[in-house]
Amino acid sequence: MARQFFDNLDLKILHSLTANARTPYLEIAREYGVSGAAVHQRVQRLMQNHVIIGSECRIDPSTVGYDTCAYVGIFLRDPSQFNDVVDALEKIPEVVECHFTTGQYDIFIKLYARNNDHLLHLLQNQIQALGLARTETLISFKEVFKRQVPINNDK
Repeated sequence: MARQFFDNLDLKILHSLTANARTPYLEIAREYGVSGAAVHQRVQRLMQNHVIIGSECRIDPSTVGYDTCAYVGIFLRDPSQFNDVVDALEKIPEVVECHFTTGQYDIFIKLYARNNDHLLHLLQNQIQALGLARTETLISFKEVFKRQVPINNDK
């Protein structure tokens, strides 16, 4: 995807929506002195150009019973396994991110488990059962912050 360039109104809209994706377009329009239709049209264009790729409702995993967050580095036995392993990982609901990486791991995933016993079950019975060479697991004690990338129009 080619790099996008934005005018000041685009940047203001993006800042507003990344702070709170549920901000009504009319509220954004009033804040920046434009019509609601102008904001709506800009957002639609940003979506069509794949700048905005959706909106999400973030849930605190611990409030729904997932107290363990882990990152797992996956070493494939054979690089030709990549697509099959990714397809299988996508079927495990607790796996929330999957990355094709450089460095020592072939695949790097993030997952949530109810507790350490559940994590062990996921690793032994679902992830390592995919015929991998091996895995390395890191447990996150706490997510300190998460944010969107900074938005600017610099070259």
